[in-house]
Amino acid sequence: MTSQKVREQFLNFFKSKEHTIVPSAPMVMKNDPTLLFTNAGMNQFKEFFLGNTVSKSKRITDTQKCLRVSGKHNDLEEVGKDTYHHTMFEMLGNWSFGDYFKKEAIQWAWELLTEVYKIDKDSLYVSVFEGSNDADNLKMDQEALDLWSAIVPKDRIIMGNKKDNFWEMGDQGPCGPCSEIHVDIRSAEEKAKVPGASLVNQDHPLVVEIWNLVFMQYNRKANGELENLPEKHVDTGMGFERLCMVLQGVQSNYDTDVFTPLIREIETITNHKYGKDEQTDIAIRVIADHIRAVAFSIADGQLPSNTGAGYVIRRILRRAIRYGFTFLDTKKPFMYRLVKVLGESMGKAFPELKEQYQLIENVVKEEENSFLSTLEQGLVLLDSVIKSSKDKTINGHKAFELYDTFGFPIDLTSLILEEKGYDLDVEGFEKALQAQKDRSRSASETSKEDWTILLEDAEQEFIGYDSLEAKVKLVKYRKVSSKKDGDQYQSVFNLTPFYAEGGGQVGDKGYLEASNGDVTYIIDTKRENNEIIHFSENLPKDISGTFKAVVDEKQRRRTESNHTATHLLHQALREILGEHVEQKGSAVHSKYLRFDFSHFSKVTTEELREVENFVNARIEGHLPFEENRNVPVKEALAQGAMALFGEKYGDTVRTVRFGQSIELCGGTHVKNTGDIWHFKITSEGAVASGIRRIEAITSDAVKDFYFKNNRTLFEVKDLLNNSQDPVKAVTALQEENAQLKKQVEGLLKDKAKNLKSELLNELADLNEVKFLAKKVDLDAASIKDLSFEMGQNKENLFLLLASEKDGKAILSCYISKELAFERNLNAGTIVRELGKYIQGGGGGQPFFATAGGKNPAGIPEALEKVEVYLK
Repeated sequence: MTSQKVREQFLNFFKSKEHTIVPSAPMVMKNDPTLLFTNAGMNQFKEFFLGNTVSKSKRITDTQKCLRVSGKHNDLEEVGKDTYHHTMFEMLGNWSFGDYFKKEAIQWAWELLTEVYKIDKDSLYVSVFEGSNDADNLKMDQEALDLWSAIVPKDRIIMGNKKDNFWEMGDQGPCGPCSEIHVDIRSAEEKAKVPGASLVNQDHPLVVEIWNLVFMQYNRKANGELENLPEKHVDTGMGFERLCMVLQGVQSNYDTDVFTPLIREIETITNHKYGKDEQTDIAIRVIADHIRAVAFSIADGQLPSNTGAGYVIRRILRRAIRYGFTFLDTKKPFMYRLVKVLGESMGKAFPELKEQYQLIENVVKEEENSFLSTLEQGLVLLDSVIKSSKDKTINGHKAFELYDTFGFPIDLTSLILEEKGYDLDVEGFEKALQAQKDRSRSASETSKEDWTILLEDAEQEFIGYDSLEAKVKLVKYRKVSSKKDGDQYQSVFNLTPFYAEGGGQVGDKGYLEASNGDVTYIIDTKRENNEIIHFSENLPKDISGTFKAVVDEKQRRRTESNHTATHLLHQALREILGEHVEQKGSAVHSKYLRFDFSHFSKVTTEELREVENFVNARIEGHLPFEENRNVPVKEALAQGAMALFGEKYGDTVRTVRFGQSIELCGGTHVKNTGDIWHFKITSEGAVASGIRRIEAITSDAVKDFYFKNNRTLFEVKDLLNNSQDPVKAVTALQEENAQLKKQVEGLLKDKAKNLKSELLNELADLNEVKFLAKKVDLDAASIKDLSFEMGQNKENLFLLLASEKDGKAILSCYISKELAFERNLNAGTIVRELGKYIQGGGGGQPFFATAGGKNPAGIPEALEKVEVYLK
């Protein structure tokens, strides 16, 4: 049975049980501050489990794209080493929101597995929660035990502990006992030797969990106590890849048609055969798995980067690259060539892979080139560490610096050391890594109290499209504490004019005014689990009162102006650059807008001018705002509305139209494009391969822009003796300056050349280092050139050169790369500390950095103090 058929049969089975089939939510989370990625099928339904929203369908089924690489659910380091863990995977699920419960969930699961998929009943085991003797003091799940006992023999029912058979959303929230279904696909001979029951939950590659039936009946409070949910729910998740393994009669997920097309392509590209060598097999499995995670993430709008979700994606991609580099001899980019194969095998179920193919391929290739360059640099530095080592054990802190500062993977470091007969101080590395994690965790640590409910069963209503003021009551509130923001309060109102951050638009600010005139300032508004949450530093004194909620109108109007401009900008880019342009992200603030879009070359100055003119023509056209808040999504798309990849839309959507521009959008907008006043692009540049970014301003910001520019023009004309043609006058000055600059550069080069020989002769030997600290008569650029030239002539060089220009002091520190690494020296840190003597500061890279200050008199002391770093 093909994987496509497996997926279809699952969805159709539950459709026959009156479930509504819904599409997968994006794998990258957009409106859940607690998660970077969808890591379970239930994530998109949290609002239903929490009771914040009532689902239109009581029964739902789907296949959900999931990613587990961080936090509690972290399978990354297992991937490739075994045959059943993955980063990105599909979760087949069926859901009941206050409808059926354990009886139907258990009966239907058994029916589907044994009657539809025809899995041998004798190969299946089930587990039931046995209860707990801890603070929760939970009883055994007798109901589930009785239901399973009527279906399967007792020797196939396993009592499971809290770790395996009690599922929790997190530290707080809905939770409950669960029943897992495990399958034993070992041979008859192996089954006869060891009973399958003894291998359940023992990480055996052929006795694996296939389906988890979660019965949500409790809510975990902040203090750890459990309370009964008002309604009971069912949340099931079945591993699609594992199910395909069972139904296709193979003993590895990677032998199913989910992965075999990718593996065949990897074999062709690398000239390494799968199934011949264990280490090679691990590398191929890692690559086949990781390209799926990376490709789906990019298709959902998440590009690799150095922070947040983007960092996770970059880490996954780099893990695959280094496995190829180390074990498959791939010294050139190759993973981008797998994107097409992935699209062909999974594009029918997930069309975004085909539609975003070119973008995914370009981004992956660029990332590969960048990381392969990092690996080459790291190999040189690691070699210098090995040469400078006095024994056969490499310092763990050195290995951590190589990992942390230069991005060189620790497993690659360990492997190379092993090949060369060296040991790694693993304990030292782990200690340095843990210290970094502790610092990061401490900085981001947040604690949330339980919600204090003031109004039971109150439904929240957003009225901010039509009004910026409202009489409101607090429905609930909670205190949130973090080291970053201190103590804050989050509150929910029965109705609110405050727009919650979403769709790139910032959340509203404003205030609550009590009847006695007391004011509580709302500093931000966000959405969590479909509730609009208002942030404030304190609560009103009388929380049971009625308040006037007022949105900061000035900020809202400016934000609306920028948001509408992004729609017109999107239309302009597609009109002028081509219909391949698609929005890849936006940030709409009150002061400016940022718009990311797919395009594979720099936007020319002429094209930018055309874009500006296009947008401003629509502004001058005074196009009216037209919206429809409840349009069936298919109808809206048929009308030509633009939908964004990576966004999840409901059955009905809101459409926003200005002339020929029509988009699906939940943000706020001006009533007429004339309200924008004017649109001005301030910058254009690359974000990643195939992704460009435009930043722009509108309205009051444009007025300020032109006012400042006009004032500057008059100041320039005044400096040019009120020349009638300032451009011509400046051009003449530039030409004259260029000639003089050329002459000065020639003189400086001659001066630096003579100085270089002089300084090389002055180098002193200090602790096996070529050392010099001296004041020179050169500018900062010439000092940098001179330092690097000297570095080419001398190894183990440490320079501190100082100069004085226009009453300002400059310190420049150069350290040979190998020396910086071996001695744990950092030029940036050194100049920052020496900068205090010249009453300034600075920074740079570990091997070259510069500081500037306003006290040239401090230069001699700085030159004197630098020696301490080598002693």
